[in-house]
Parts: sequence; C-alpha cells; structure tokens
Amino acid sequence: MLAASAGAAVVAVLVSLLETKKNRDPGGLPMSSEEKTFQPVKKAPTLEEVSAWAQSFDKLMLTPAGRNAFREFLRTEFSEENMLFWMACEELKKEANKNIIEEKARIIYEDYVSILSPKEVSLDSRVREVINRNMVEPSQHIFDDAQLQIYTLMHRDSYPRFMNSALYKDLLQSLSEKSVEA
Repeated sequence: MLAASAGAAVVAVLVSLLETKKNRDPGGLPMSSEEKTFQPVKKAPTLEEVSAWAQSFDKLMLTPAGRNAFREFLRTEFSEENMLFWMACEELKKEANKNIIEEKARIIYEDYVSILSPKEVSLDSRVREVINRNMVEPSQHIFDDAQLQIYTLMHRDSYPRFMNSALYKDLLQSLSEKSVEA
C-alpha cells in the first residue's frame, strides 16, 4: 500500500511538473541558461503518447512530455546532465548569430564538457580533443559528435531502466485508469 501511494505521489509530481511553466526547477531553484531551454509542456501526456515511448527511444525524445518525463527519471539517477547537455546542443543548432553561437558554445563547454564542471558529461578523449580544438571558432555543430555519444549512452543505458521504472509504469497506469474512467 505504501508503494502504491508513493507511486501515486511520483505521478502527481510528474504531472504537476508537466503542467507547470516556470523558469525554476521542481526544487524551486533558478535554472541555468541550458536548463531554461527545457520548455515545460502545457498539458499532461496522453495514454497513446506515453505508450509510444516504449516503442523506441526516438519516439520518447521527439515529444516534449517524453523528454520531460525522461529528464525527471535521469534526475533520480543523478544523470540529468546528459539530457540538459543534449537539449542545449539542440538549441545551439537553431542559432544563426555568430556571437550568440560563440557564447552558447562557451557556456555549454563550461557546463558540460570541461573537466572542471560538476555537470561534466562522459565523453571519450577523441571527441573531447576535437571540441577543444574547435572552441577557437565554434559553430552550431561543434558538439554534434559529443551529442551523439550522449544520446547513444542515454538510449543504451538509461532508457531501458526508464521503461522499467516505477515513474514510467505509474504514469502509464495512472493514464490507463483515467482513460477507463472517461
């Protein structure tokens, strides 16, 4: 019974997070510029949407609600920086202004690539060296290889655990129960 109420609490928090639009993380702390690229969803995901996440990691990552739910799960595993890095790279790719590209690239580097960063993502030395060389004149695609490595890491490592997590199962069950009630 305790596990069921804890699961319901997790679902309530997740749905609340998905329905809230703030520039603060769920703990109420101000978010960094990369974390602000996270755009909370205005509505809770549908049962069909949540069910589709189990079909492929790509389907999960294509939807804002999927990314938000997966990010929430990554936070519980102390690996949220992987999603934050991936999202920051996506935002960088949309930028056309050279000065803004340089500034965003510097921030991404300092926040996720630098070995001094507390949110450093796990990259192999070859990719890290290429980024270091290219930081002299960064482009929107400076982090493409690194982003692919992190995407692959999340896909192979974290995604299977997310699919088996109480967070995902409770969300799916909660939406299933709501659709039966409707």
